[in-house]
Parts: sequence; C-alpha cells; structure tokens
Amino acid sequence: MRLKSSIWVAAYLRRCQAEGVFGAVRRRGAEEAGAVFVKVATLDGHAMLYMPAPQTVYDDSRPIERFFMPASKEPVPEASVEERLVREIRFDPDAWIVETEDRAGRHFLDLARG
Repeated sequence: MRLKSSIWVAAYLRRCQAEGVFGAVRRRGAEEAGAVFVKVATLDGHAMLYMPAPQTVYDDSRPIERFFMPASKEPVPEASVEERLVREIRFDPDAWIVETEDRAGRHFLDLARG
C-alpha cells in the first residue's frame, strides 16, 4: 500500500520549501489514492509537467515510493501544460495538482527510469 496522496503532497511541499522553492496545492484530489500531477513553472512563461509513472515501474518491496515521468523533454508554454491538466482532470476527477515555481526547473521528484 502506498502512502496516502494527502500525506505525500504535504511532505513534497515541505521539501520544496526547505529548498527555497514556492509550492502550493492547486487542486485537492482524493485523500487516499488520488494521482498527483506536479507542474513546475520556470517563471518565463514555460513549465514542465510531471505525471505519475505507469504501475509497471513500481517495486512491490518499496510501496511508499512514487515515481514520476515528464510529459515533455523540455519546458513548454504554460498554456500547453494547463490544457493537458484540464484533460487529465476530465479523465480522473480525483487527481491532485501541485504547482511549484523555480527558475532552474528543479522538481525534487523521483523519476521513473525510462
């Protein structure tokens, strides 16, 4: 069983704050197991979107971990990220959206090996 989404999000935002990166919950999803999407705004009109990795990358011996994958290789216009988030919420209304702002694009997420 994975850590509740609400607890993971709170811990993630604390990590960001400890690194001097502003972050906030834009949309609360299901407390227990809502998917978490992380938008990293680079403050130049561009952003990166990180989405939950497919279940196939998870290790059953380490169920607490969450892995993410970038929606694109490079930052894209923020409007493009927002359009993608609208589609994701339409598909999964229990999803969370967390947004951070960092000029360097730091995300502090564990990325799935691809």
